[in-house]
Amino acid sequence: MTLALSWESKKPMLTELTTHQFKIKVKSFFIPQRSKPNSETFFFAYQITITNLGNEPAKLIQRHWIIKDALDKVSEVQGEGVIGEKPRILPGKTYEYTSFCPLETSYGTMHGWYHFIYDDGTPFIVDIPEFTLFIPALAN
Repeated sequence: MTLALSWESKKPMLTELTTHQFKIKVKSFFIPQRSKPNSETFFFAYQITITNLGNEPAKLIQRHWIIKDALDKVSEVQGEGVIGEKPRILPGKTYEYTSFCPLETSYGTMHGWYHFIYDDGTPFIVDIPEFTLFIPALAN
């Protein structure tokens, strides 16, 4: 599913972290068009940019997310690849995707890690920095 995001409705917050020569950049956005505050549904999107700063290609095989809302409710999401793909990222190249997270509160956080594997079969983990999911108008 493709969701058109209006630049007026999303005020991105950027976070980044480098682990094992892979830089992860995250931008998160509030999506008011999909949210229903009266029903306690707040819809957020996040854009992930993964850059291979190393000298070896590697394949992203799994993701693991820890999602926490404003009431300290914690959810974990695990699965193969990202958005139905298991990208192999070459040295110096970037892979980017956008995904979504509904919350029952107007604020929350996400962080996690990716499981990668080098072409020689060596596995490693790349950390995803913690980032916030929030409504910009409420941040003041």
